[in-house]
Amino acid sequence: MKLGRDDLLIIVKKTMSRHRWPQNGNSMRKPLFLLLLLTLASFANAEFASDYIVEHPLKIALVNNIEIAYREIGKPENPKVLMIMGLGASNRVHGDNMVRGIEQAGFQVLIYDNRDTGGSTRFDSWGQPTIWWQLLKDQLGFTVNAPYTLDDMSADAVGLLDAVGYEDAHIIGFSMGGMIAQQVAAQYPQRVRSLTSVMSTTFAKHLPPPTKEARERLTNFASGEAAKQLSQAMRDRGFYPESMPRQLMAIFKTGDRSDEVKTIAVKTLVIHGEDDGLIPPTHGEHTAELIESAELVIFPGMGHNVPEDILPSMLERMISHMKTADFAVGTTESHH
Repeated sequence: MKLGRDDLLIIVKKTMSRHRWPQNGNSMRKPLFLLLLLTLASFANAEFASDYIVEHPLKIALVNNIEIAYREIGKPENPKVLMIMGLGASNRVHGDNMVRGIEQAGFQVLIYDNRDTGGSTRFDSWGQPTIWWQLLKDQLGFTVNAPYTLDDMSADAVGLLDAVGYEDAHIIGFSMGGMIAQQVAAQYPQRVRSLTSVMSTTFAKHLPPPTKEARERLTNFASGEAAKQLSQAMRDRGFYPESMPRQLMAIFKTGDRSDEVKTIAVKTLVIHGEDDGLIPPTHGEHTAELIESAELVIFPGMGHNVPEDILPSMLERMISHMKTADFAVGTTESHH
């Protein structure tokens, strides 16, 4: 099934002024120990190739006293795009079609492995957190244990821009990568030409948890041979399951970022899937509502991944968003 423009549910923030948010305390946090396997399950059947990506050499930059592995794809003279992946995902998970589509639209693409993932510095010596205990601490108001936070990971992103000599870049983040991208836009606005936050969240406490259907799917994956097969399938696709508990705790340790997100002033596009059971679309709506003039696009038929039939429409939206931002920046610069 191919989607045209008329098939999209495009929701601009001003149309959502009457939305009433559920006031149910920590509803998002209570079941989030499920996030690990739900994330794996969401991508288990996602088909993508990374042959084109791996043709480009994996380089290493020293950033914030750790090593960050990255690839540059595209012509150096083109505007820059920094893409940030999600929980436990290496740079390969972006997929050839996504990366090549942005490159061929006239951008140089910078993709990398977050700390604790892929070729970047790993924190295996820190061990694995006991998730149920850390979540109990969070419920009781105590700080969870984690070797780093999302603020550290956003500093890595900006440090990588410094290391490769980029003055600024369009920032695109997926899932946890969207959270990092939001932090970059809030904390380092001068380095951000535009923000695109895809299937992500502010981690506000009032937002809804994964859907009942998503939790039921988890039950089928969470034990025995199925879990082992799922883990191996994810490794084959460029995921690092052993990093996921630590990165999940980084999300919890950072907590609700709504106050920071509402300070974002750069041109912002928020993309979400109507069928996302892991991070329901209410999360995307909330993000867009906090950011002045943000545009929200919800794709029917999209869950917590990017189906191949939706990718062309998504690329069209993202590329148009970035080129509009570039035009605005160029117009502003010409007046100075």
